[in-house]
Amino acid sequence: MTGIHRASGGALAQSVRIVEVGPRDGLQNEKGIVPLAAKLALIEGLVAAGLQTIEAGSFVAPRWVPQMAGTDRVVAHFRAGAGVEMPVLVPNLRGLELAKAAGARTVAVFAAATESFARANLNASRQDSLARFADVAAGARAYGMRVRGYVSCAVHCPYEGWVEPGVAAELAASLADMGCYEVSMCDTTGAASPGRAEAMAKAAITAIPMEQVAVHFHDTFGQALVNTLTCLELGVSVVDSSVSGLGGCPYSPGAAGNLATEDLVYMLEGLGIATGIDLDALAAAGRQISDVLGRRPASRAALALAARGPANAPRKDHLSN
Repeated sequence: MTGIHRASGGALAQSVRIVEVGPRDGLQNEKGIVPLAAKLALIEGLVAAGLQTIEAGSFVAPRWVPQMAGTDRVVAHFRAGAGVEMPVLVPNLRGLELAKAAGARTVAVFAAATESFARANLNASRQDSLARFADVAAGARAYGMRVRGYVSCAVHCPYEGWVEPGVAAELAASLADMGCYEVSMCDTTGAASPGRAEAMAKAAITAIPMEQVAVHFHDTFGQALVNTLTCLELGVSVVDSSVSGLGGCPYSPGAAGNLATEDLVYMLEGLGIATGIDLDALAAAGRQISDVLGRRPASRAALALAARGPANAPRKDHLSN
């Protein structure tokens, strides 16, 4: 199907690439350690559902984010897989070396839009953290690895409040200049509403090419899906999301989980935008990891599908654009 036009906005993208962040951003805030077998089963389920980009983990010190211990084994397990990109977060050159040794082919770096969040999340000033990430990006590219960038607190900071869109966009340009093929603009606290999401995305699109802009919304105020749609109407075509709405941020008190991948896929299919993802299989992967975590999925679509049952779920061939 091709994208459709909406009277309230511009032309939607003909296709949307979903970056699944559940195995990393989704699990990093869990209180308990998620068993390695459960992480592997989650990623296998996501691959089976058709996800093409899956954030597999993080090479940060286990004492800071213990839930990410074992990322080297996750990467090694899937290193022979073809056709699925699995970025891993690396905070420094030590992390880069660990990622390379495990067989990672894509790494990701995080930069913070505010000084306070940089010091809380990265234990460094904005300037020092950018210099560190420039070294990581250069080293990764020298190894033949791709580098993805993230701008944390692109809309709101838990310490400094609202962030000027131009400040976040300037940071996105710095990451692109380092060689990041894509920069994800993150609503880390989940405080954005459509107007602020639009302003952030417009500034980013002005600073770097449209095809390099991705968006990443948390759902603290229940605005993640509509914020995403607002950005899609501007022409953005890459969206981060997390199966079952997993997530949160250890340095942003009260931040809820990410936009649920099931909800995003359901919306996109209803708009006639192809995703290549099997929604039933995706929901099954979400239920499986939710069972491990001992709670219900946070995805509205997943819960509705489970309640209706396969026979009564809306059929894709009945959707029109």
